[in-house]
Amino acid sequence: MSSPETGPASADASAGPDEILPVVAPQLRALRRRASLTLEAAARTAGLSAAHLSRLETGQRQPSLPVLLALARIYGTTVSELLGETVAERDAVVRAADMEPTAAGGWTYWQAGAAGRGMQALRVHVPHGSQGDIVRVHPGEEWLYVLKGRMRLRLGDTTHRLAPGDSAHFDSLTPHRIAAQDPDGVELLFVHTLLQSPTATLCLGPITGEMP
Repeated sequence: MSSPETGPASADASAGPDEILPVVAPQLRALRRRASLTLEAAARTAGLSAAHLSRLETGQRQPSLPVLLALARIYGTTVSELLGETVAERDAVVRAADMEPTAAGGWTYWQAGAAGRGMQALRVHVPHGSQGDIVRVHPGEEWLYVLKGRMRLRLGDTTHRLAPGDSAHFDSLTPHRIAAQDPDGVELLFVHTLLQSPTATLCLGPITGEMP
């Protein structure tokens, strides 16, 4: 059972010497403020007490890796940035000519945003009959917009049919399936917040039967 001070996300009390990470107090406070979060709001979302997060930000305690991962997701950044590592400048604009297609699990992806950010944007082609029986469940949020074709989106026990111009925004912990309805497949604009996730991981999941 978690102690009142640290909450479920913290592993500081049991972390060994090799698990303790460098002091990152200045970064923790700066990134929280950049995310426009109060100490109380950030701590509550991370499963920490405000007093414990305050100690991390003032260098009185050192965060464990699970805590860093939780805070990185909340602040929309990476663990590397939390640790103060220098991040190379990334172009704000991605040109169509620079979008190289990547095939994974029958789908085709084009990276439509900068790599290594807390939010990833993709253009996706989903062929007809591809992966309609795969259920995905993972941390984060997803937003998709139908560019061309029609699709079926299963969220939990409910099936939605989407046409060009339709969009959906949902918690990725909700079991979900995506399938193209037309023979030519469906083209999507896809945004997700699963940090540091290669596009191929979006195709993985247990096969559980046909999509209604």
